[in-house]
Amino acid sequence: MFKKWMTAAAVAVIAAGNAAAGELVINGSTTVLPIVQKASEAFARENPSTSVSLSGGGSGNGIKALVDGLTHIAMSSRDIKPSEVELAKNKGIAPNRIAVAVDAIVPVVNPANRVKALSLAQLKDIYEGKIRNWKEVGGANAPIVVVSRDTSSGTFETWESLVMKKARVTSRALLQTSNGTVVQTVSKNRNALGYIGIGYLDKQIRALSVEGKQATQQSARDRTWPLARELYFFTNGTPTGDVKKFVDFMLDPAKGQTYVRQTGFVPLN
Repeated sequence: MFKKWMTAAAVAVIAAGNAAAGELVINGSTTVLPIVQKASEAFARENPSTSVSLSGGGSGNGIKALVDGLTHIAMSSRDIKPSEVELAKNKGIAPNRIAVAVDAIVPVVNPANRVKALSLAQLKDIYEGKIRNWKEVGGANAPIVVVSRDTSSGTFETWESLVMKKARVTSRALLQTSNGTVVQTVSKNRNALGYIGIGYLDKQIRALSVEGKQATQQSARDRTWPLARELYFFTNGTPTGDVKKFVDFMLDPAKGQTYVRQTGFVPLN
């Protein structure tokens, strides 16, 4: 088994960014998680003396773990906040951002829903609670069940930035802890509307077009998709040791970037 789950006591003594030989702790975004799961399995086969401890929990939790010295690599689907940088500096941590992939956040509905497209303004009004019935956007006469990520999610914060424009998501929204639970919720409710990373699209749900655009690898890469973003690793300073080995592996077009593509996300090049 490629993962060696470390005890809390062991994790607590990690000096983030300066990995002890043989152990690598990675924590954070559930969007980035499937990419790193595949990449870390391949990395472990090439580096059998290095054990990888991998967990999700959200971008905010990953960055907090880096700031607290509890992880070597924080996976994040959003950029680090100035307040997090300041807190890190106060604790002797120097956050270093490394883009590892490109993503498209995609609004999704149940396949039984006849709505095929929404504008950014309509998405904002739905998530703000101003539009509450599908008939207002060309659908059936049925209440819209708003499905959102929770506040620890980088995807939630990117959605707030790109769609909500400082407006608050309605308190009626069903908050989910991961892309996977959004998929499950929408697939079971014909009136639900959610949003996920492009790598999580499958036949259980249907992607909506936004502003006349379709979410594809190309539209995410060239940023013609209005909800495109980069996915990141954060390390403590310039990576060294096993951290550097894994980052280099992740950025290699013939290695880590192939797993970006395999999981449905968009390679950097």
